[in-house]
Amino acid sequence: MEPTPAPPTRIRVYVVEDQSKILKNQLKLLEASSDLEIIGTALSGETALEDIRRLKPDVVLLDLGLPRMSGIDVTRAVKAEIPKVEILIFTIFDEEDKVLEAVQAGASGYLLKGTPADKMVEAIKEVSQGGTVIQPSLARRLLKHFRVPEVPSADAAPAAPVAATMPAEPEGKKLSARETEILQLIAKGVSNSEAATMLTLSKATIRTHLEHIYRKLEVTNRVEAVTEGLRKGIIQM
Repeated sequence: MEPTPAPPTRIRVYVVEDQSKILKNQLKLLEASSDLEIIGTALSGETALEDIRRLKPDVVLLDLGLPRMSGIDVTRAVKAEIPKVEILIFTIFDEEDKVLEAVQAGASGYLLKGTPADKMVEAIKEVSQGGTVIQPSLARRLLKHFRVPEVPSADAAPAAPVAATMPAEPEGKKLSARETEILQLIAKGVSNSEAATMLTLSKATIRTHLEHIYRKLEVTNRVEAVTEGLRKGIIQM
């Protein structure tokens, strides 16, 4: 008699949201997924940090707009103490400055409030596997923080494209055609799983390509990769 295979390990999720009604709705959506295990919740950053230290979840779904200890403060503290815990920010459109700061503090991605349940679950899976989640509409707004606008004078000749004025990349730092294709998909907000399906590749292969992209562009996350790709004219939005 063959041994019964062990059930797949569920992703241990901790949810932080200061609005009890929103928290209740989130839990209802997330608990419907057999891939997730909700191991705790908190209405404040202070309580969340104590619990996260003790429970060490795989992923923290974290609201930015917390009273007193902000979501950014929680992100910074968690990543400093337990870097293996992945943080997925839950945000609204008018918090773009805070989202940018949270990403710089170590958050692995962000979702907009009102995201459908299946997309929430997919995003949690994505960051638990080392991926990064970017919502296209929010990504475009975040990119503005990295760009330096050009202000041409009235009689100046049209400026040359940025790519044309950039020095040639060393051969070892040039993106391959496949890496460029993946970076273009990232700029559109495509997840690792979606990119794997679209390109008929495994998710592991997508992650390897991303590692190569980050190394060649000398960046650490998707927002920076897309920004650098745009700056160098490698991709277009």
